[in-house]
Amino acid sequence: MHKILVAYFSLTGNTKKIAEAIYESLPQPKILRPIAEASGLDEFDLIFIGFPVHSHSVPVKVEKFLKAIPQGQKVALFSTHGALTGSRLSREAIEHAVVTASQAKIISTFSCRGKVSPQALEVLSQLPEHEAWADMAASASTHPNEHDLEDARAFARWVMALSRSER
Repeated sequence: MHKILVAYFSLTGNTKKIAEAIYESLPQPKILRPIAEASGLDEFDLIFIGFPVHSHSVPVKVEKFLKAIPQGQKVALFSTHGALTGSRLSREAIEHAVVTASQAKIISTFSCRGKVSPQALEVLSQLPEHEAWADMAASASTHPNEHDLEDARAFARWVMALSRSER
């Protein structure tokens, strides 16, 4: 039996919604915690770690958490972002997280769009170098939606199948 942790960092609630969808699809025993409250990482057989993309990268609090993952720990990473799914901007943070947690055994990754806070959109749309991104991010205002949540649930089931086959 796997003991599973779903740990997340969320500012606007997007990543928390995805974490909850993943958690719903997992078998017991399982725990859902904000990263700031997650501890005893070596007690878990599998850890899902979620974060919002900030400036094309991993938030500092999440980076510290990723570096604290025990050697060989099975991990699945997920992120939310304003960029179009599959774009370079949506992939960079996950790639950075994989490198940061290189001591772990990364099982799989998932990302989906999430609405960007109106404050961030306003600030970034004023900067010429972020104008195109701000236009793209504005189109994420309805995410995560039910389709994204179902994709997250499917991701959780997929990771469980992969994790079982690696015993």
